[in-house]
Amino acid sequence: MIQSMTGFGKHVVQLPSKKITIEIKSLNSKNLDINARIPQIYREKELELRKMIADSLLRGKIDFGLYVEITGEETTSEINEGVVKKYMEQLRNIAEGGAMKLLELALRMPDTLKSEKGDIDEQEYLSIKDAMKEALLKIRRFRDTEGSVLEKDFKLRLKTLGNLLDEVQNIDTERLESIRERLERALSELQVEVDANRFEQELIYYLEKYDITEEKVRLANHLKYFETTLNSEESNGKKLGFIAQEIGREINTIGSKANFAPMQQIVVQMKDELEKIKEQMLNVL
Repeated sequence: MIQSMTGFGKHVVQLPSKKITIEIKSLNSKNLDINARIPQIYREKELELRKMIADSLLRGKIDFGLYVEITGEETTSEINEGVVKKYMEQLRNIAEGGAMKLLELALRMPDTLKSEKGDIDEQEYLSIKDAMKEALLKIRRFRDTEGSVLEKDFKLRLKTLGNLLDEVQNIDTERLESIRERLERALSELQVEVDANRFEQELIYYLEKYDITEEKVRLANHLKYFETTLNSEESNGKKLGFIAQEIGREINTIGSKANFAPMQQIVVQMKDELEKIKEQMLNVL
């Protein structure tokens, strides 16, 4: 079963004096890239929180936010009176204004609030970790749901590719006959005498260069392997990407050897289906 790298998980914990919200969003990425927004007081726990995300989500561009809202009397910030007064004096020297107006302007300036860094309450941190686990569980469920949609689309396109391969198989004999007729017609137009046995040998050699038997067999095997990998327990987008490359290689070779308009038209359709698979592959974990 495959997973999408796109997902969202959120969990809120209400403590006696705080509301803590965990939000995790993920998008596709070749590697793991975590962007964390954490209040200063919890910075010492950032590595541990990042490891929880890495162990759970494995890959993707992750936006992680830990938001704290004070709902009780508790506060860790105080007005820095000395800084505010200094700003008010400077503003009074620049322009006249009432004390309230100057105070309003001063409070918008940097460093007007000072925070006292306290120790992290262990019980509070345990609540944060539990909220993290819940948010990670929700985002994995989201990824599973998105992955099932991708899986259905992949299987539909694999079926289409299989049907197109059957069409290639059905017209292959006609293709070789067409190539043979064109060569014989071109030779007759030259109006020269040739050795029939030598011509037949050269013709067989020429037609062997356009034989696509191996490509058809390999393409069929790659399509089966892709579906088998889709149905495996672990999501492996990189492996599916490698198989898709091999599928593309065989389709390109068939196209270059076709030398027959109806088959080349089928090859164009196959390439179109494969491109759609590759586009969706970018979202697979």
